[in-house]
Amino acid sequence: MRKAKLSPPAILIMAALAIAAGLGWGRALLPEPLQEMFSYTVSTFLLQGALLAVKIAALAMVGGIVLGLVLALMRLSNIAPVRSVARFYIWFMRGTPIILQIVFLYDALPVVGIKLDSFTTAVLGFMLNEAAFSAEIIRGGIISVDRKQSLAAASFGMGPFLTLRRIILPQAMRVILPGMANQSISMVKGTSIASVIFVNELTFRSQQIVGQNFKFFTVFAAAGIIYLIMTSGISIALGRLETRFSLDVEKRAKGKGLKRLFNRRAPDSPSDPSVSPPPLPTAAAAATNGITAWIANLNSARGSGDGKGKPFVECWNVQKAYGAREILRGIDINIYRGEVVVLMGPSGSGKSTLLRHINHLEQLDWGEIKVDGRYVGYEKIGNALRPTGNLAKARADARIGMVFQHFNLFDHLTVLENVIEAPIQVYGEAPEAARKLALDLLDAVGLSRHADHLPHRLSGGQQQRVAIARALAISPRLMLFDEPTSALDPELVGEVLTVIRRLAEAGMTMIIVTHEVRFAREVADRIVFMDEGQVVESGPPEEVLDRPKQERTQRFLRMVERDTV
Repeated sequence: MRKAKLSPPAILIMAALAIAAGLGWGRALLPEPLQEMFSYTVSTFLLQGALLAVKIAALAMVGGIVLGLVLALMRLSNIAPVRSVARFYIWFMRGTPIILQIVFLYDALPVVGIKLDSFTTAVLGFMLNEAAFSAEIIRGGIISVDRKQSLAAASFGMGPFLTLRRIILPQAMRVILPGMANQSISMVKGTSIASVIFVNELTFRSQQIVGQNFKFFTVFAAAGIIYLIMTSGISIALGRLETRFSLDVEKRAKGKGLKRLFNRRAPDSPSDPSVSPPPLPTAAAAATNGITAWIANLNSARGSGDGKGKPFVECWNVQKAYGAREILRGIDINIYRGEVVVLMGPSGSGKSTLLRHINHLEQLDWGEIKVDGRYVGYEKIGNALRPTGNLAKARADARIGMVFQHFNLFDHLTVLENVIEAPIQVYGEAPEAARKLALDLLDAVGLSRHADHLPHRLSGGQQQRVAIARALAISPRLMLFDEPTSALDPELVGEVLTVIRRLAEAGMTMIIVTHEVRFAREVADRIVFMDEGQVVESGPPEEVLDRPKQERTQRFLRMVERDTV
């Protein structure tokens, strides 16, 4: 027979009844030993000790979590000495008993001239010990978040710390909170160890009472009830936090408390006015006329005709290798303003890698890439390119919208929040204007009714259309599509291709990686066929698709046609 499990609220109710009995309510109904035990639960002497235990635990947990976050980031650092320092600290603090650590601090600090009272020493000792455990819990939460979330944030010009605060930590909280709940409960109970340095907390006070009346059971049972009340309160509070960060619960209007930490607006835009493009259309310009009119307004505001006849994207001798494997082997491509170029070729030919290099999501080994006459995140020193110091700002200034194969929507944000995230946090746009533009774009892609839904509530086609709206919300000068339909069921492909087709008709400059031959024929101004990291063939759709010159292109198209039959 399965035993019934008491929930924290039920435990608190039972504890409340016990306290009521201790205060004399219904005392006649209880045996005398229980009456005495419950009377101790409301003893001022014991409750003062409990309050001291809570203070120590709360201060130590807050400090331990902050230090633990720093240690977790050090453990994830690319710098080996930084990782080693954090690893050694965690190894040492987790491997030695906390009672020895506290005694050492109590005895050693005065030797070097630092004199702390017992309470402060206890807080410091518990905090330093907790930091080691919190670091591994936080690190586990951070690495549990899909790396594609960071990649998507970087593509919109979000820096590492903004990405950590806005994207990674809110999602990691689902993994972090259960571990932190256990640590908090253990901390409250573990404060009894502080009695070794004469901290007058709950357990120490219980021992003092027992030393006078020798009533072990009644006094320690009362202390146990008080501990149970405190730990149950922690369980309830952290349980509610878990619910708040859960993806299984629909989000309500933005609340108060911890969530505000992750929802604060970035104070400064990374864009430099001296190099920013001309003023962009406001949210009202998108209005209800749809994507076509909005793109027309966008191009008009930027003076799209000024660069006519000049390449908008220039790739010269682009090379990239991972170890001994060459991915890109001397790519030379020019793309003109308003042109739609489709990259085709077998898997592993370097198409997606080339897209990521255009937006500097990966670093070049050799060659040059310019967008609108500027390097994205590079500066030329002599004949060599060097990455700039503020890569996030360079990506933001380039205004390149990117749509990924697997959508890469921010799972913890609603559809509307996904679309307004970069405009507000990266470009410093007013929330109301960003919201209006987002709603207009969602309406244009047919998803205005889903604005308050979390991404996992949508179909694949709907998620990809949200991703397109999110990319358009930054008023991009260039759109990159990395196989936008390959992760979709066949019946969902059409709705995404329709949106991309409308962008092409509106004159948006686009580079699209796709295997959809029919779609490529409809929207492409030019098709570039790649294989083994090289451009094999390039030309208008009717030339490359109907009369391919290279045998490798012919073989690929025969395979694609066979698979679609």
